[in-house]
Amino acid sequence: MTPRFIRRLREAALGYLLILPALAAFGLFVFYPLVKTAYLGFFLAPPTPNLPSHYVGLQQYQQVLGSSDFRDSLGRTGLFVLFTVPLGIVLGLALANLAQKKVPGIRAFRTIYSSTIATSVAVASVVFFTLLNPEVGLLSYLFGKEGGNGILADPHWALPAVALVTVWQNIGFTFILMSAALQSLPEDVLEASKVDGASSFVRFRQITLPLLSPILFFAAVIGVISGFQAFGQIDLLTQGGPNHATLVLIYDLYQQAFQFNNPGYAAVLSVALFFILLLLTFVQFWFFQRRVSYGD
Repeated sequence: MTPRFIRRLREAALGYLLILPALAAFGLFVFYPLVKTAYLGFFLAPPTPNLPSHYVGLQQYQQVLGSSDFRDSLGRTGLFVLFTVPLGIVLGLALANLAQKKVPGIRAFRTIYSSTIATSVAVASVVFFTLLNPEVGLLSYLFGKEGGNGILADPHWALPAVALVTVWQNIGFTFILMSAALQSLPEDVLEASKVDGASSFVRFRQITLPLLSPILFFAAVIGVISGFQAFGQIDLLTQGGPNHATLVLIYDLYQQAFQFNNPGYAAVLSVALFFILLLLTFVQFWFFQRRVSYGD
């Protein structure tokens, strides 16, 4: 063996040695649970917890993924994502654009706009539970839903209401992302377009938005993943009701695993959720690949 080959072998061994702790952590806390979850999907839980599970192969995967309950929960999850992601990005960008104005006291508004990032899901849910209360809630009064069962008990309004809570809680994170992106835009390009007589709308549509495309793409990917994993606000506000109107995929998984004692069913839902998010991420990368401009 030549000295060059020995040197490269030592460098490769050192590299693998350095990443070994990270690989061990990923294997223990990510890959092993994923494989174990997929394995549990091959076993059907008995009606009583004292009896052992029995192997059914792919039968349970076929039954769960082909059921109308799965399609309904997946449809509600997709609708929830459509309610939250586009609106959250648009509001975050609008507030960030307003916060760039050089007016007295603008720092106070920036603090207010970004303050929800420090708000937990529990706090946000409690605040909106009060605002949506049919007796004393301000939002119930504004939407004409005072008295009766209220918005959260209405199957037509419960999911949009939970989506509103999610948008409000995440708006601080989106605002900070958009503000950082806007502050990093090249001033010379914006000033040159202004000198050329371009209007504010034209500058925003033809210059600002293309330059913001990487951060918009990032916000969309993170928003979709977060939307599919939204759990706390649903558990605190509606528990999947009324009439399964807010029974999204992740909450259905929780009920099957911890309330109905059906770990095999929950494992199938967990594996399905993983591959759905993986597929959606790849689709977003493919769709935005030629639409994102990273500049020089």
